[in-house]
This record gives sequence, C-alpha cells and structure tokens, in this order.
Amino acid sequence: MTDTQLDRNIAATRWLRAGSTLDSLVGGTPLIRFPRLAAGLSRDVNIYGKAECYNPGGSVKDRPAAAILQRALAEGLLEEGRVFLDSTSGNMGIAYATLGAALGVRIHLAIPANASPERLQILRALGAELTLTDPLEGTDGAREVAAELARREPARFYYADQYSNPANWRAHYEGTGPEVVEQTQGMITHFVAGMGTTGTITGVGRYLRQLVPAARVIAVQPDGPLHGLEGLKHLATSPVPEIYDPAVVDEVVTVPTEAAHEMLRQVARLEGVLLGVSAGAALVATLQIARNLDQGTVVTVLPDSGMKYLSQPFWSRP
Repeated sequence: MTDTQLDRNIAATRWLRAGSTLDSLVGGTPLIRFPRLAAGLSRDVNIYGKAECYNPGGSVKDRPAAAILQRALAEGLLEEGRVFLDSTSGNMGIAYATLGAALGVRIHLAIPANASPERLQILRALGAELTLTDPLEGTDGAREVAAELARREPARFYYADQYSNPANWRAHYEGTGPEVVEQTQGMITHFVAGMGTTGTITGVGRYLRQLVPAARVIAVQPDGPLHGLEGLKHLATSPVPEIYDPAVVDEVVTVPTEAAHEMLRQVARLEGVLLGVSAGAALVATLQIARNLDQGTVVTVLPDSGMKYLSQPFWSRP
C-alpha cells in the first residue's frame, strides 16, 4: 500500500466518522511509516506503526475500555447507581474516564501513586474518582486494591478487571486485527506488540492465526522485573493475566528500559513523532526483527503518544 493510498484511506475514514458519538470514534487508526529509522533495512522490508494516539482518549486502551463499558451497560451491571471500578497504570484509566464521561458512567480507579503527573491530572479533569495505591506494588498492587474495594462494597461497585475480562482481547480480535490485515492488504508477515494485560497480543494473534496463519506474532516485554517501561509486564515474574493465550505467540523479545528511551529520542528527533514509553520498546523489537529479514511487512502497535510522559528526564538526554 502506498503512502498516497494510506492518506486517502485515513481522510475517508475521518470524513465518514465526522459527527459520530465519542465511543463510536474508537478504532480506525492509521498506519505510519518511519523512513529514517528504516534506513539500512532491505528495500523489500516495510515497517509500520499503528498510531493508537488517534483514539478519542489518546491510546490503544480505548478499544478494550469501550468494549468493557458497552458490555457492562448492555448486561445491566451498572444499574441502580453502581460505580464502574478497575485498576490501571494510567492509559486504561484515561480511556475509562473519557468514555465513561461521554456515556454518563461514574468511574473509580485504583492507580499507583507514582503515575505520571500528566495522567493523574487528566483523570481528575475527567471526573474519575481515584484511590492512589502503593508505588512499590505497581499495577499488581493496584489490582489487588481494586479487588478488595469490590469485595468490601459489592453493591456499590462493578469490578471490570481488565486482566480477566474477555471483552479486552475481543476488542482487538474484532477491531485491531481486521484493521491491520485490511490496511496491509493481507501482506502482513510479522505483528509486534507489548504485553501488559496481553489483550492486544492475544486478540490480534488469534485473528491472524485464522486470517493470515503464516504471519508471525512477536510479543515484547521488559528485560527484567525492575524496569521503567510503564504499561508493560515482565511475565516471568508477574501474575500472568487470565486472558493471555501463549499459543498465539511465536516469539518473545525482551527490551531494556534504556533502549526504549533511546528509541523515543530517535523517533522524536529523526521522524518528528512523540511516542510513549511502551511504543519505544515495541519499535526496538520491530527493528530487531526487521533487520533479520530480506522481505516482509512488519506492523507494530504504538499504544500512545509521548504527551503524557513529557515530565520524564530521559527526553533531555543527548
């Protein structure tokens, strides 16, 4: 697919969706190229990033958040004034808060107290109720706090639990996967995505197994339990999400935090694109895979932009 065709597809999608309700604007995100990063690759290798910052809440988490909220509403789980409850490291919470406000749903979130100031401010601006949890316990600790809140007050809260909710991976099976196949005209050979809740890798992986079975699915995780890749998990030392399907993963690539930070600086200065930390890790893995190919189309998911991370010190390094 040429750049001109991509531009036309994006423009047509935006025109058709103009005036839609906020939750209906989730998905349909564009693929973008990084020509300077790709310099030195075989001329028959193409790399694309799916820019999820184009979602209403600014991240890939809008997809599962919309699916989980819509399911809860359809099944009457929020009737009688029940509050929607979940844990988050930031992006899922922003997605819940954004779409919840549009749908008239009260949102309560358990979130580590060391989440970036930008994320906490966005959540508060959107009206989300917050329970700040122990930073040392990370997202696993926030999940435990949310579960305890639900146990103590079952009549008050509906606990969504994104790590075990099947609507999480199905949002990617029904949305992200078909989009990637259509946008590459079925020519995708490798799909790369980070692992947090594992909804993206599981949903897209299951779709590709059915539609493009030859495509390889590569999962990305930090290189150890102590890392700075917000939103990603080192599954060997963390509770494995119930929705995770390892059968769809062909390879797991580990990425050091500093390599992801360096990639973010390169993309910003060479390509003019500000990306979030997990996107940096995904691009490190994508280039690692692409350098070993003579031909192919490698697609990765860029979960969010760098706008919520601008207070981080790594941007100012040379």
